[in-house]
Amino acid sequence: MDFSIQLSADYPDKSYGGDRVYGDMLDQAVLADKLGFDAVSITEHHLINILMMPAPLTFATKIAAHTKRIKIMTSIAVLPLHDMRTYAGEVVVADIFTEGRLMLGVGRGAFPFEMERFGVPMDETRARFDESLDVLQALLTREEVSWDGQYYQFDPITIMPRPVRDIQMMMAVMHPDGIYACTKRGFHIQTTPLAGNHQLLLDQVGGFNRAKYEMGEAGAHLTLTLSRVAHLAHSGAEKRRKLEMADRYYSRFDNVYTGPGIVDHGMIRELPRAQSVDELGESLLICTPQEMIDKLAPYAELGIDRVILSPNFGLEAQETLDMIQCFAEDVMPHFAIQPEKVTA
Repeated sequence: MDFSIQLSADYPDKSYGGDRVYGDMLDQAVLADKLGFDAVSITEHHLINILMMPAPLTFATKIAAHTKRIKIMTSIAVLPLHDMRTYAGEVVVADIFTEGRLMLGVGRGAFPFEMERFGVPMDETRARFDESLDVLQALLTREEVSWDGQYYQFDPITIMPRPVRDIQMMMAVMHPDGIYACTKRGFHIQTTPLAGNHQLLLDQVGGFNRAKYEMGEAGAHLTLTLSRVAHLAHSGAEKRRKLEMADRYYSRFDNVYTGPGIVDHGMIRELPRAQSVDELGESLLICTPQEMIDKLAPYAELGIDRVILSPNFGLEAQETLDMIQCFAEDVMPHFAIQPEKVTA
């Protein structure tokens, strides 16, 4: 089982500066590359101060210039916010500049606050995403593409430059039936169990494995990636402090994800949460190195290919670098040999 670090920004104080925020994230990428992590992942979000990355492809090329071998995943690029006629060319250039290390993770968007302020109502995101994905794939694989759809109508065009290789694409999807369908279409899959729901996780893995089994050799290269908030702690007090920071982070995350979307001058307001800190701790991977090994072992046994660790939820930059170092030294070696996959 491989591991990725999610380079998501938490920007609770504007005086800290965007240059420092992204400098911290770049430091994480360089360290992860040095320590043997499989990938780093970059979110796309706009107008808000968590998960703050309005230009993921630009950042991908910056990371590539400072690293040697690590994969760089968009996790995820929000297709309904882009015009595929320009975005396809940007993807090709990013793939060239990253020398083939780009893995394009795509999705429909999750935060009503940002989607609707860009004129994309949430009830349209599925239809817009589906058509955008079809247009993007056509432009990346064919020349003289024309379109007459609901959201795109255009005469024949050819994206230039042409791709120099097949660009790997990953689909962000949570519903098991959706995972099955997207796997059958040839996509790598990224998912996450809601609130640590283990049965949902089993169903998600089952949908992926069923599709791969039916595809045979054609699906052998496809991977399943799981995303989890994670950090390491070496004492009970340290664990509690980090859980309380994660709870504050989620008080903002929930506001824009499932809540009213109250944002003041780009800063998401903290709102009370019904879930207790202890309950939140049950669904996150904030624990000692040995506890981390024990919690990750079932993922490896299920055959999950990659776990994205998301450690950026308001802690000091050095704490996150220390976590990446400790994880690589004390946890990763236990998962260096891929176990035989369990079919579900």
